[in-house]
Amino acid sequence: MERQKLLQFRGHSVTWLVPLLTLLVVAAVDLSTSGDFRVVSWCVFVAALAAVLCGVRTTALFAVLALVTYVGADSAWPAQYREGAGDFLLVLVGGLLSVLAAALRVRGERRMLHMRHVTETTRRTVLRPLPPGWGGLDHAAVYLAADAEARMGGDFYDIQPGPHGTRVLLGDVQGKGLGAVEAAAALLGTFREAGYHEADLATVADRLETRMRRHRAHTAALGRDDGDRFATAVLLGFPEGEHGVVDVVVFGHEAPLAVGRGGVRPLPHGGGLPLGLAELTRGGPPPVLRAAVAPEETLLLVTDGVTEARDRTGAFYPLVDDVADGLVLDPRTAAPGRLVAYVRDRTLRHCGGRLDDDTTIFAVRPRGAGATERGPGGAGAAESGPGGAGRGERTETKAP
Repeated sequence: MERQKLLQFRGHSVTWLVPLLTLLVVAAVDLSTSGDFRVVSWCVFVAALAAVLCGVRTTALFAVLALVTYVGADSAWPAQYREGAGDFLLVLVGGLLSVLAAALRVRGERRMLHMRHVTETTRRTVLRPLPPGWGGLDHAAVYLAADAEARMGGDFYDIQPGPHGTRVLLGDVQGKGLGAVEAAAALLGTFREAGYHEADLATVADRLETRMRRHRAHTAALGRDDGDRFATAVLLGFPEGEHGVVDVVVFGHEAPLAVGRGGVRPLPHGGGLPLGLAELTRGGPPPVLRAAVAPEETLLLVTDGVTEARDRTGAFYPLVDDVADGLVLDPRTAAPGRLVAYVRDRTLRHCGGRLDDDTTIFAVRPRGAGATERGPGGAGAAESGPGGAGRGERTETKAP
């Protein structure tokens, strides 16, 4: 249980010390003061504290100890100074209610942990683990779940190597919940097949658009209210046998950033519509734009949880300027592992840990351009941490 991490000593939970010390203090104060000032009835708070911090059995033990302490301390006084049966019943009933409250709390914690496990398993099914150097790319990713009302978001990313080069996809399905995860899984499935088999990146983009429209039609036929769902995305292609270039297709998303010693610059943006909305125009999928990339430059892709993070004044997080400042202080910030950790920490600092949307930070760089970074976002690492109240974090390199 997470509550056991509140107070530990050498890896063992010592939360029971709080109600124990409270019980000892109440008994000591009651015995050391005059008969006109009795506090022994405060023993009722001991079981209440245990109900908040400890398990059911420990709470029951403290309820009994509190009752025994009350009887012993009250009996030590002459008859005219004793609290009597009224306070005895108070401590007795308070202990019973505390045990009941502890049982309800523990059951709720177990249910929440189970739901967290289900959520993490679902996300790991959608966001498959990526081996280090997968597709010839050094890469790192951080996923921060806003987890509003314990719902999952639709952020997704993947790398697919193939005979025509390595393709990278990052996107964000509109909305939350299992419907968003279902749409993300559909897009990732299409990307993994088309990204491997199709020689033309434009064909991969067209397949993604078609898959999103088919998914929308399916959900609409089922009578669900998310039949108008869409997804913003960035599709990158590293052509086989070509170095220093990357092909870019942007579906209504923020343009990728090239981060290197020379600073931060956005890659070309074709101004395409999100996946599922191409039917609103006659131009079809967005164009494939080719951009030059220096060997030491890392490509940074983020979802709108980063760019739309606000501080207390309502100002958006200045991603480009902040990353540029980080490079001035330490040029090594451009390495994928360091870069995603930097953006994660600065985003959380900017919004005070209050994320309004799920956030994904993904960085890739052709392998061999720099030493593989390990650390926050090191290879194969996975952790949970606070991204605000009730938020979880997933960090891998392949990532509060």
